[in-house]
Amino acid sequence: MYAELKNVFDTLTAPGQMFELGQVEVAGQTLKAWKNTPNSLRDVWALSAGHADKDYLVYQDERWTYAEAQEQVARIARWLTDNGVGQHDRVAIAMRNYPEWMLSYWAVTAIGAVAVGMNAWWVAEEMKYGLSDSTPKALICDRERLERFSEIRGEFPDMLVAAVRVDDVPDWARPWSEVLASAAELPEVAIDADDDACIFYTSGTTGFPKGAQLTHRGCCNNLMSLMFINMAQAMAAAAAKGEEGANPLDGGAPPIAAIVATPLFHVTANNCLAQTVTIAGGKLVHMYKWDAGEALRIIEEEKVTTFTGVPVMSRELINHPDFDTRDTSSLQAMGGGGAAVQPDLVEKIDKAGKGARPSQGYGMTEVCGIISASAGDYFVDRPNSAGIVMPNFEIKIIDSEGNSLPLGEAGEVCVRGAQVIKGYLNRPEATAETIVEGWLYTGDIGYLDEDNFVYLVDRAKDMVLRGGENVYCSEVETALYKSEAVAECAVFAVPDERLGEEVGAAIFLAEGVHASADDIREFCKSNLAAFKTPRYIWILDAPLPRNASGKFVKKELQQGLDIADAG
Repeated sequence: MYAELKNVFDTLTAPGQMFELGQVEVAGQTLKAWKNTPNSLRDVWALSAGHADKDYLVYQDERWTYAEAQEQVARIARWLTDNGVGQHDRVAIAMRNYPEWMLSYWAVTAIGAVAVGMNAWWVAEEMKYGLSDSTPKALICDRERLERFSEIRGEFPDMLVAAVRVDDVPDWARPWSEVLASAAELPEVAIDADDDACIFYTSGTTGFPKGAQLTHRGCCNNLMSLMFINMAQAMAAAAAKGEEGANPLDGGAPPIAAIVATPLFHVTANNCLAQTVTIAGGKLVHMYKWDAGEALRIIEEEKVTTFTGVPVMSRELINHPDFDTRDTSSLQAMGGGGAAVQPDLVEKIDKAGKGARPSQGYGMTEVCGIISASAGDYFVDRPNSAGIVMPNFEIKIIDSEGNSLPLGEAGEVCVRGAQVIKGYLNRPEATAETIVEGWLYTGDIGYLDEDNFVYLVDRAKDMVLRGGENVYCSEVETALYKSEAVAECAVFAVPDERLGEEVGAAIFLAEGVHASADDIREFCKSNLAAFKTPRYIWILDAPLPRNASGKFVKKELQQGLDIADAG
């Protein structure tokens, strides 16, 4: 079936075909790109207008058709421009996964402004950092984020604020009803493909989150990558079985419906799920918060066809007591991104017996979405692989000296192409370190096989991957060191059956100080989002072990500390 996959790749990317490959000049670099990519996200949104009366957004008992969403996006866009937000200005969006998140995102990007995805779990101090770093002209937020902003509003006295789903709006903010009272006229604007489309924050190795600058070109290329791989693997798998190749664009497949299960301020939910569903005329069902039982109800009632989340969510679905009683026969694909789908879960999804096939994508914020993907027969056959590399990328595996390695040898994964971000906002040094002559140094350790499937074996970056959320150890350590109780600390990953990894911290207290693990966690509440706060804390009675260069030896701590002894 790999010969069929190569044949389909060659056919779909040939000259004159929809997925023809080309080259573009970006910042002095000649990069591979999809030739027929839309110019901007404004163009992508305009294409969705043809879906008119189809359901687009669903939240509890509320529904928006594409036509209704088009009208509201135009009203939001007009309100922003009427209030001084222009092209290249930034607009922060801070809320849980309400439908207004997507409506605001399309409105901001359609006027050539830049959507800043604020992590909804950030506490007030983290929110202050994000706003200070990105300097948006406006903030669109829900009740919880409005309350957090009120704590730091003195730092941003001129911020234009729109409040979503808030009844008692303070006099310094604008109610959403006012926004939607604007004229439904989408302002005209010419957008350059290399303009910033959005800024998504990824935790930084220097202790502060970095704002990745995703361009319209990068986002649209990622959209094409997802459309391509979904079509290519389906067609190749069918051909390998002697069946006629399935083409999702032919309209014979059932309408796409998906649950928005992971945060929209990440590329998994926004770029890889929502944008793909939107251009296909599918339906996005929003949840107030993740709940496997509620998700199963939605799958049954809304005829959900694809489930994209972090692996623990798929595991919770198939292990839920309602799984056997709910009708999930509409599900065609289950999996997602943000973390590796464990091989045992690949098999469990495939044998769940209701038609859903396992799938996953490997990528990161820095490529606006995916690098590789695998689904169905290909994922089942190679469950340890992160999938086949998208043909719009150059890829190389390098050793510590920067030399390219042959197939099968593990080294750092580096990719190059039009999907790579412009850089990190206000971080020229970090940009120069991560992107060299167009090559993105991913920080992941892996190898390639003869079919261009990539296998990941380790991470070069000091990070905990907790349920799809990147938690950089240095950021947590920076927060812990703010406590006068902490003399030394080291943060590292602790294996966790449900979330993949949890945050662990080994701490040596300052002389004369007595503090418990709970005291440390309580201190963290005002400095870190809850998911970054260490679940496992060891209070040590001796300084942390160090190597010859004086650095803490985290592997020794990871291997030597017993979870049973953690506080």
